[in-house]
Amino acid sequence: MKVLVSPETLDEARAAFDGGADIIDVKNVEEGALGANYPWVIREIVQGIGPGAVFAASIGDLGHEPGNAALAALGAVVSGARYVKAGLYGVRSVAEGTAVMAAVRRACKERAPETMVVAAGYADRERFGGIDPAAVVEVAQAAQCDVVMLDTAVKDGRTLFDALDAAQLRTFVDAGHRAGLTVALAGSIRFEDIARVAAAGADIIGVRGGVCIANDRTTRIDAARVRRFTQRCRELAHAA
Repeated sequence: MKVLVSPETLDEARAAFDGGADIIDVKNVEEGALGANYPWVIREIVQGIGPGAVFAASIGDLGHEPGNAALAALGAVVSGARYVKAGLYGVRSVAEGTAVMAAVRRACKERAPETMVVAAGYADRERFGGIDPAAVVEVAQAAQCDVVMLDTAVKDGRTLFDALDAAQLRTFVDAGHRAGLTVALAGSIRFEDIARVAAAGADIIGVRGGVCIANDRTTRIDAARVRRFTQRCRELAHAA
């Protein structure tokens, strides 16, 4: 299970890299769960860390605006992201989601065919009227994405596991795998939740708050916390 850590700054990215993160996912927490950071910040992080890391970038909690999504995706790729994560926040159907993700995919793959395109939905979708997890998998498959992800949109202390139980998460992961997709789980995940994410069968675990000072995503990422988190993930992988 790969560990994706989401920094906002170069200093945080260095902490994530030093702590052993597999994927450094640049985001902006002030603009939402998958808030987009600036292209110059992504470039600064990519250049500052260097070729030993794999970089991702979130491009926003998106509505049904395929053109805007495509431009944002291209900006992320040009800035150095290998994974591009698009949040399906404002779409209200599989058709809308597919249109957005197909545009993201085309923008990414035309520029850099090796880009991993991530369709991200929200486990707490009932809190804002989003599409359900099964629909997110359908969108990702129809748009020929590489990765399907579940996160939480509302960051108020409730976690992925408050939104969905173990059986529901396993259903999502299994559906993603049947569709030929890599599956990622995130959503206010903490150290004590790692075993549950592993039990669900996820390929990637996404974290920010759980590796920040005081488990608070608005503080800063701490290298020691990242190291403890990644070591636990690897222990579970070896034991499987």
